[in-house]
Amino acid sequence: EKIRVALIVQKAALQFIDAAGPLDYKITDEVRQANFGIEPDELASIVHGHDIKRLKSHGGVDGIAEKVTVSLDEGVLSENVSTRQRIYGFNQYTEKPPRTFWMFVWDALQDLTLIILMICAVVSIGVGLATEGWPKGMYDGAGILLSIILVVLVTAISDYRQSLQFRDLDREKKKISVQVTRDGRRQQVSIYDLVVGDVVHLGIGDQVPADGLFISGYSMQIDESSLSGETDPVDIYEQNPFLLSGTKVRDGSAKMLVTAVGMRTEWGKLMETLNEGGEDETPLQVKLNGVATIIGKIGLTFAVLTFLVLTVRFLIEKALHNEFTKWSSTDALTLLDYFAIAVTIIVVAVPEGLPLAVTLSLAFAMKQLMDERALVRHLSACETMGSASCICTDKTGTLTTNHMVVNKIWICEKISNIGGNENKNIDELEIHESVFSIFLRSIFLNSSAEVVKDENGKNSILGTPTETALLEFGLLLSADHDAYRRQFKILKVEPFNSDRKKMSVLVALPEGRIQAFCKGAPEIVLRMCEKVVDSSGEVVLLSEERVRDITEVVNHFASDALRTLCVAVKDVGETFNENGIPDSGYTLIAVFGIKDPVRPGVKEAVQTCLAAGITVRMVTGDNINTAKAIAKECGILTAEENAIEGPEFSSKSPDEMKDIIPNIQVMARSKPSDKLNFVTNLRNMFGEVVAVTGDGTNDAPALRQSDIGLAMGIAGTEVAKENADVIVMDDNFATIVNVAKWGRAVYINIQKFVQFQLTVNVVALIINFVSACISGSAPLTAVQLLWVNMIMDTLGALALATEPPNDALMKRPPVPRGASFITKPMWRNIIGQSIYQLIVLGVLNFDGKQLLRLTGSDATTVLNTVIFNSFVFCQVFNEINSREIEKINILRGMFSSWVFLGVMASTVAFQVVIVEFLGTFASTVPLSWQLWLLCILIGSVSLIVGVIVKCIPVERAAVKPKHHDGYDALPSGPELA
Repeated sequence: EKIRVALIVQKAALQFIDAAGPLDYKITDEVRQANFGIEPDELASIVHGHDIKRLKSHGGVDGIAEKVTVSLDEGVLSENVSTRQRIYGFNQYTEKPPRTFWMFVWDALQDLTLIILMICAVVSIGVGLATEGWPKGMYDGAGILLSIILVVLVTAISDYRQSLQFRDLDREKKKISVQVTRDGRRQQVSIYDLVVGDVVHLGIGDQVPADGLFISGYSMQIDESSLSGETDPVDIYEQNPFLLSGTKVRDGSAKMLVTAVGMRTEWGKLMETLNEGGEDETPLQVKLNGVATIIGKIGLTFAVLTFLVLTVRFLIEKALHNEFTKWSSTDALTLLDYFAIAVTIIVVAVPEGLPLAVTLSLAFAMKQLMDERALVRHLSACETMGSASCICTDKTGTLTTNHMVVNKIWICEKISNIGGNENKNIDELEIHESVFSIFLRSIFLNSSAEVVKDENGKNSILGTPTETALLEFGLLLSADHDAYRRQFKILKVEPFNSDRKKMSVLVALPEGRIQAFCKGAPEIVLRMCEKVVDSSGEVVLLSEERVRDITEVVNHFASDALRTLCVAVKDVGETFNENGIPDSGYTLIAVFGIKDPVRPGVKEAVQTCLAAGITVRMVTGDNINTAKAIAKECGILTAEENAIEGPEFSSKSPDEMKDIIPNIQVMARSKPSDKLNFVTNLRNMFGEVVAVTGDGTNDAPALRQSDIGLAMGIAGTEVAKENADVIVMDDNFATIVNVAKWGRAVYINIQKFVQFQLTVNVVALIINFVSACISGSAPLTAVQLLWVNMIMDTLGALALATEPPNDALMKRPPVPRGASFITKPMWRNIIGQSIYQLIVLGVLNFDGKQLLRLTGSDATTVLNTVIFNSFVFCQVFNEINSREIEKINILRGMFSSWVFLGVMASTVAFQVVIVEFLGTFASTVPLSWQLWLLCILIGSVSLIVGVIVKCIPVERAAVKPKHHDGYDALPSGPELA
């Protein structure tokens, strides 16, 4: 809405300026010396204002091209790129400066409980210096301040590192390649390397990478809704040649002359007025914020009760000793200590580490997935993918390699086996001489692909895999592609899209006649044909018998897992109809069978999904027989009746759909509307968490409607990528399975962390509260609790939230919608571990002096140090225990996780330093080796207790592998046993 308003205001201002008459402008010396004839701002304003008058005054598109010294055929010369960037600017937008480390430090200091503790520390130092003098009076307050500084620094470093990771990911998202003509040849360049004067090639689904002018093209329609909010497409042609950066190509194809880049474009100017928003909170973060709030309230209650109990006991003791009227600064310091302990209990209780753990885990998963060729655009997709129960996947390029070759051809009523890229002359193919020329025209002229020469002068083909396969085949017939393109003039083009399922072209022949060529899906093209070329090369009527024969050929090709394609021609006459290309009266020339092999590893990836309770369904626009053959090869299709065509599915009633949807494994000949219908019903009727793959512009609605939209990085259009949550960079199905595995790892890692954190919370709160009620003192001081808080929150999140996934994750069912985050096995582990720790620490607190035979004036301090040390070691060993929620083998994979081992080692090292060397601040004393051994033993027993607790059976979700029909499988003999 902000963009739309800004655009309307800008257009009104430009109209006002235009009404005042044309403005005179002068060319600066810098522009003149660079051999350009137009100023950057003047050039940019022509497109901004859609000013056709000013464009004509400069000589139209040709005049502009001359003024920016570029040939529309040859494009920009590489040696001139730096000069153009100096004069006309770079194609980059000014970004907000990134947040510095000190900003994150400042954010960490905003925590209310830390602010209260800082005030307590300052008051403590003031009272301490007044009563005990320097330096002894400093120790308590300085200890709290040092702990706060440590907590703040660790939090800030963690947040800062995440921000750097997200910046890298954001940069990766913006990497877009565009096709341009440079140095006389068509090539791909990064969107950031575009310069004014570049000739850009645009096709369906592309994003317009800069402001520019339409040079030539066919049926060009632009979606400007991202700028203006208007959903109606805008036709682009000679009289309306203005293309704006950030808009999308809805239909057609064109060449564009770049006139403005970066901050001089319409999009760049609007971006200046807007601030980018951050990532929204993910569903898991929202859920955990609710958990954190509840725990925080419990902590607050305990803190208030602890403070009241300690204060009331203190006042009663003063009254019993007849000292109620005598108050000293020591009494004030005691009350201040009680308040600091209460505040610190809140600090420990409030699990601010929960959102941190989620972000940390998601950021880690996103970074790893980037290395595994998956770019996560939205944080929430990472965790949602872990709950996916169904994947609706494309066939071409996802399950198959997307490297296509013509394998078989039916022409002149004969089938020829081509067998890949081998030269075949006319005699071997048995193509009648009179048909050959028309056949080559149908390949070379009705094509969106282009033959270009690379730097070494070799031919290479730019285009979709299907188009590339056909052109490669044509070139193998030793034909001169360029000669055909020069000899015939293309009048009109209707590009292929997934609704039409065909591409048509009108061509003017040298002798003045006009021919129409059409290619596309056999069932579409056959309906448009009235005639066919027979075995003698003659054109004959297409009888019903011949239609049956051709349909059998198509089905034969399809059953061999070949993509089928028909090509046809029609003589239109000598008049060019502006309204469109004919859609009837064609003569069928040939049927192609194009091979697209299944990707290695796809069958194994499909089996992995089925074992993980994820149903895989193929949704493709291809022929049903081709789809079934590929689906069987991939292990998706198990029964012929589980395949259906898109139109047949969409014609069903809701009740009929409800009956057939669970069984559908393959949907062929599906239009985008069929795909959307299928995905919507899977989600609404059956509550499935659906992941959908897509590559075309028309897939955008299904990608948006799904729970997780997966766009193809190679074959995908920019529109598809923008509507997706994850971009699969290598278009590989196995990568999608990796995303699901990492999604599950994120979810389980957060569960591990929550289990660990809740155990620490329960023990710390109860031990301090009970001790305060019974003995009138808290065994864990404010400084000690702050250290425990850091182990529990930041270091715990780092250790447990960054565990990589293991294969066992894909042998459990997906987490259903609305499932409780804290499961019964987690509660079992939390309660079992808490009971052990409370018993041990309780015994030490109330009977420790006798048990350990502690005597002397420092006996209480030694005992409290042992309690603190034992408590920390219990958490260290419980962290190891938390690596597995249900499995007993907790050490598996631990020694290969350097992050986990690093956190463990640093926690123990810091604990030794605190106890042995920082006793003045932490209220501890150095311990004998026997007491150290006791603390470690107490901690290690908590590990054994954790393993024993896991043997207690609780009700949990069993693994239910899916049958191919989508229903849960019955348990096998061993499972029942």
